[in-house]
Amino acid sequence: MLILGIDTSCDDTAASVVEDGAKIISNVVSTQNEIHKKYGGIVPELASRMHLEMILPVVDEALHKAGNNGFKDISAIAVCHGPGLIGSLLIGVCFAKSLAYVNKLPLIAVNHLEGHMFSSFLEDPVPEFPFIALVVSGGHTNLYRVNGFGKYNEIGKTLDDAAGEAFDKVAKLLGLGYPGGPFIDKIAETGNPLAIPFPRPILRDSLDFSFSGLKTAVLNFLKTNSSSKQDSSLVPHPSSLPDIAASFQSAVVDVLVEKTIEAARTNSLNKIVLSGGVSANSFLRKTISKRAEAEGFKVYMTSPNLCTDNAAMIASAGFYYFNHGKHASFGLNPKAYLPLGSAYSQP
Repeated sequence: MLILGIDTSCDDTAASVVEDGAKIISNVVSTQNEIHKKYGGIVPELASRMHLEMILPVVDEALHKAGNNGFKDISAIAVCHGPGLIGSLLIGVCFAKSLAYVNKLPLIAVNHLEGHMFSSFLEDPVPEFPFIALVVSGGHTNLYRVNGFGKYNEIGKTLDDAAGEAFDKVAKLLGLGYPGGPFIDKIAETGNPLAIPFPRPILRDSLDFSFSGLKTAVLNFLKTNSSSKQDSSLVPHPSSLPDIAASFQSAVVDVLVEKTIEAARTNSLNKIVLSGGVSANSFLRKTISKRAEAEGFKVYMTSPNLCTDNAAMIASAGFYYFNHGKHASFGLNPKAYLPLGSAYSQP
């Protein structure tokens, strides 16, 4: 069974063909990093315009690479309908509805966060229910207890900045590029994670996250230790960048790992699924693997190319909706805010 997945939730235009929810036949992603990096972040209007330009060629390429006869072999079309940038989501949802209508195919609506979880079903070994899922990206930092398909219980969330957002903002303060996560990950390799005692916002007796204070701590450090006292520049001396990046990254990772392990422990579960763009961070992957092994937990992590936004994860989740007979109507509308849960996953 082949599912065509489409994702335009943010600034990546993505389409993929996946077989039986597990085997990637094709996976095409058109990024907009070159467009947005000059602004240090995503400009929603530019993102939606680029989706309009790229959605057709991206879907065509995904179908071509799949080597099938256009839509004749496709069983259904799955599309991300939220959460995300509303203008971007509109492009993908409207395009998917048109394709489904013209080709007389079932339309399936998939929550973006749910898609990230199901990226772990695209590689071996596949996690077995129940498990704890940490979805950590530029727009989301959430913990879920996942008891089965469609059975998601949110047990922790960010109260302000998402972890990926904090990476991007700190990278901008340090004069690095966009998106900030990969730059900080790379430069931190030669830094000392203990050089600067940035705070760990743990929020005792809670599984929620908060990273805005950590971002402010970096800003205050730069104000105090700026290499230039004569102008408004806060960019530190290049020699201190690795230590600042490594110390900041260590603080974020410590919080993410501590909360996730605590969630697994308090829920008496020994399986953890790590997903989302920040899950490609090498220090996070190394740290949670080491901690989980020491405490007897199994961690499932996808390859870095499946951590960031893609349509294969949407097609994978769509396969399970299709098998459960849960189709969307052509009245489907995207939602910028769409909590993940059995009451929210479908329109």
